Amino acid sequence: MYGLQSTTALKRNLGAGRLKQRVGGTVLLLGTCSLLTDISSEMVSAILPLYLVATLGFSPLQYGLVDGLYQGASAIVRLGSGFLGDKLGRHKVVATVGYGLSALCKLALAMVGSALGALSAIILLDRTGKGIRTAPRDAMISLTAPERELGLAFGVHRAMDTAGAMIGPILAFALLAAAPDAFSSLFMVSFFIGLLGFLVIALLVREPRRRRPVAEEVEQVDLKAAFGLLKGKEFRALAIAGGALGLATASDGFIYLTLREQVDFSNAVFPLLATGTALLFMLLAAPFGRIADRWGRGKVLVGGYVALLAVYCVLMLPSSGWPSLIVVLALLGTYYAATDGVLMAMGSKHLPEELRGSGLALLGTSTSIARLFASVLFGVLWTWLGVEVALILFASGLVAAMLLAVRGLRVAYA
Repeated sequence: MYGLQSTTALKRNLGAGRLKQRVGGTVLLLGTCSLLTDISSEMVSAILPLYLVATLGFSPLQYGLVDGLYQGASAIVRLGSGFLGDKLGRHKVVATVGYGLSALCKLALAMVGSALGALSAIILLDRTGKGIRTAPRDAMISLTAPERELGLAFGVHRAMDTAGAMIGPILAFALLAAAPDAFSSLFMVSFFIGLLGFLVIALLVREPRRRRPVAEEVEQVDLKAAFGLLKGKEFRALAIAGGALGLATASDGFIYLTLREQVDFSNAVFPLLATGTALLFMLLAAPFGRIADRWGRGKVLVGGYVALLAVYCVLMLPSSGWPSLIVVLALLGTYYAATDGVLMAMGSKHLPEELRGSGLALLGTSTSIARLFASVLFGVLWTWLGVEVALILFASGLVAAMLLAVRGLRVAYA
């Protein structure tokens, strides 16, 4: 999911010159590309729940189906693109195709009507683009940053990525405040910003070189070797833990729709909810990455899901209005900062260079497929039993998943 604000914060905390030296120029360029792409994507995703439910009249179940597609459609494609990047030794080329496809989908949204089938097809293609680019991009980060600074490198990238996730909803808010029904114009602006992100990676990012000579490689890059990564005790435990936690993760859209029911605010304010989440994500991603590198990545990862559990608990309590909303957004941003990049850093440690993209794709696929089912399940529970029951069941499931993850990671990393 997630400039100037991001770069300024990082300069203040780490030092501009030291930052490039510690994580590498490729990480910063990829962060710039992701920043622009996330401005484009979050302009759309921030208003998508409102557009589908409040404007087009979708039920929570219908939205859950679309959101599940949005969350999980990239899973299988991510696996294929990660393997293809490894096989060809061209992670940048594969990632560039994904960024280009996502940009084109914003143009398609501006042209399509309100039919569920057409919207679902475009969302599927957009998430396909995300799936194509994610694993090769993360592979480039892990192959260019020093191993001892992987948590920081992923944290820096996620901070810049999330700066875009913060700016995008603000632009969406400004456009909708000026013209409340100008969704087509919003989609066009999103397309041009996404095009800039595509140009950054296509023209400025270089293909990473391997750290060791080809003659020393021991792994053959094929599907058998890629899936054989799951034979490793540590990596298999991490993939299972990520999948279990993903099954109990309600999507941001459902959390924001719940806040809309509890707090009285206008539709124009809805996109700013994602900005509040992104602000904390941006500020905390790099510091949490550094903490994870020093004190233990597993501890930070589980701590992030404790923050998500707290989100569920606050939503189940009687609403206190805007204070409840602020607390939920702060906790949600903390959850993302402590889990997103940290999970990829944990996986990178146990993957050979020649299968780095495939391995990170496997890890991402386990969580994406789990979140696909989670979105559909939350929509079903909300429609049939109400949002309160859905939150209680997801909170209970998250506690069970956290216990499973802690036990599995403790055994695997012992």
